[in-house]
Amino acid sequence: MKTERSIPMNNDNDQLNTLTQLNEELENYFSNTIIPQIFVDANLVLRKYTPPAMRQFNLKEDSLGKHMNEISENFRFPTIIENIQAVIRTGQILEKEIQTIDSRWYQMNIIPYLIRKENRTNGVIITFVDITPRIKDLKEQERLNHEHELLLDTIAHDIKNPLLALGLTVEMLRKVPENGGERYLTLVGNVESSVKELKKVIDDLTRTRFQQHRYQPEEELLDLENIVEDVRLVLAQQIQASGASIETDIEISQIMFARRKLRSVLYNLVNNALNYAHPDRQPEIRISSYQHGDEIVIRVADNGVGISQTDQDIIFEKFNRLSPVGEGSGVGLYLVNSIVTAANGRVKVDSEHGKGAAFSVFLKNVRSGTGG
Repeated sequence: MKTERSIPMNNDNDQLNTLTQLNEELENYFSNTIIPQIFVDANLVLRKYTPPAMRQFNLKEDSLGKHMNEISENFRFPTIIENIQAVIRTGQILEKEIQTIDSRWYQMNIIPYLIRKENRTNGVIITFVDITPRIKDLKEQERLNHEHELLLDTIAHDIKNPLLALGLTVEMLRKVPENGGERYLTLVGNVESSVKELKKVIDDLTRTRFQQHRYQPEEELLDLENIVEDVRLVLAQQIQASGASIETDIEISQIMFARRKLRSVLYNLVNNALNYAHPDRQPEIRISSYQHGDEIVIRVADNGVGISQTDQDIIFEKFNRLSPVGEGSGVGLYLVNSIVTAANGRVKVDSEHGKGAAFSVFLKNVRSGTGG
């Protein structure tokens, strides 16, 4: 619980001592904190900074007292002044991910500095949290998840073809005239037995462990907005390079699902929108969620090149790419459909060639009354 320090107004010396002590406490805080922080007053003058901010942004002692216009380049973020002005004007906290020219990423929080007695904002305190390792970890997780999903799909589907061929071969051998006597029949029987055993192992793998670990996720209560934020961080470089804007309209924020599965679904849908952006317009992506009967719908819409009616029938096939535009392996939408279908959901696409696409993921709302 915070306690307010009373300042006796009838004693100037006591008041001065108290203010001096408060200032020393503030100085000690700024001197010893390990987080880059700066204090900018309402006139956009730099008043204080922590040592990590001094090192990270090449601030010097003579930076104090300077207008932010004179030192904004040190932060390598072009709209920092506009962001500060917006917080001073509105009194609302601003949270934003920024990338500096040395390719590091920060969570920037601009917090209004309030003078409560006068009910006004007298500046801002800006905190920079280095999230570069987090972004790298998320990218690596997404890469591993992608490879894992693809590997399991290959095991589950592709290995059945040679087994089928081997089984047909055994059937054909049985129809060959018996020229080897009892030994011939024994060998054919051994081959057939081995094929059946191998098929049983594969069926067990795909039906139990494969289904449990890949498609039947360890569900937990997730905040959809946090998942969207993770995806934005993973795709931050592509978003920035393309100039894409991403808007969200989250009516239903809580959902029961496996974290990495839901992140994979959103990652692939957003990545697909970036890869198939229209060459003549800046990418615009809108992520929304809403209730539809007993289902939760997560919708990712874009203004990209769109999908023709004919191609909509094949977009969920593995290794299928509609055009050489952009990058991709042709498995993103396939994995989305596989994950959602296995969770007893469905994916719907609404699109017209040249006019963008909207993918809607329908999932059962297993939490009655779940809301945003």
